[in-house]
Amino acid sequence: MTARPPGRPTLLVLDAEPLPRLGRLTGRVRIEHVDDSALARRLPFADVLLVWDFTSRAVLDAWPGEGPRPRWVHAASAGVDHLLCPELAASDTVVTNARGVFERPVAEYVAALVLAMAKDLPRTWDLQRERRWRHRETTRVAGTRACVVGSGPIGRTIARTLKALEVTTSIVGRVPRTGIHGPADLDRLMARADWVVAAAPLTEQTRGMFDIRRFGVMQPSARFVNVGRGGLVVEGALAEALTKRWIAGAALDVFQNEPLAPDSPLWHVPGLLVSPHMSGDTVGWRDELGAQFVGLYERWEAGKPLVNVVDKKRGYVPGH
Repeated sequence: MTARPPGRPTLLVLDAEPLPRLGRLTGRVRIEHVDDSALARRLPFADVLLVWDFTSRAVLDAWPGEGPRPRWVHAASAGVDHLLCPELAASDTVVTNARGVFERPVAEYVAALVLAMAKDLPRTWDLQRERRWRHRETTRVAGTRACVVGSGPIGRTIARTLKALEVTTSIVGRVPRTGIHGPADLDRLMARADWVVAAAPLTEQTRGMFDIRRFGVMQPSARFVNVGRGGLVVEGALAEALTKRWIAGAALDVFQNEPLAPDSPLWHVPGLLVSPHMSGDTVGWRDELGAQFVGLYERWEAGKPLVNVVDKKRGYVPGH
């Protein structure tokens, strides 16, 4: 049986550069930084695990091992699919996420993509580089329709931001409730939408939900945006829909495999905007994540209930 060291609690940080600023915890907790290769070996000695590297999937492999496990795991990200293995889901360990940090930045990014595609800005930049003067007509955003898939804080903030642009917006969630449509309405809403925005968590129910059939439901003039999780989309189906001009365009900020390989065919799909998982990353975002964790740690240290607690069966923080 592996024993945790006596005295101060041990905080294990699964690192990424730059490191989190945890200075306020100095002297109150034993902080140990590890990479993927050392995680399994050090997990039994930790009271708390901070998954600072949101790209790492090391927790999925390390958690099922022998020995004690941390009482609390915090993901410095909105999604938790990269760490929520069956053994962790079935344990008594509390899992929290970074809810509250990314909502506004992601919503702004979606609005920017909508405006860029409506106003044909990518083509304008291409023509400028070619020194070609080509007048075109563009789409008026006000009066268009959007279907936002994902009824969590990010999805709701996206909807409010698009409504400020006078886009008629519907939200689809896991279950219908006031102001939120259920999955049974998704096809109907997608068929009417000019913009379909994916902002849902990745669960067994949502994995691959945007497939060849769903892209076939959309209007030829419609555009698709994914700022949720890469696994929501069957990428080959989206590439086919764009190549065959079933839809007018798309933007992906998340992918099934990240970083996107240089030889991925997605780089060359016509009408597809590719960005490197950056929709929520604004200047100072890492400091916000660090400050959020310190605040949560102080609650945990004081014996107060944690906030942003993930429902491990659902894979996300339940709505209010």
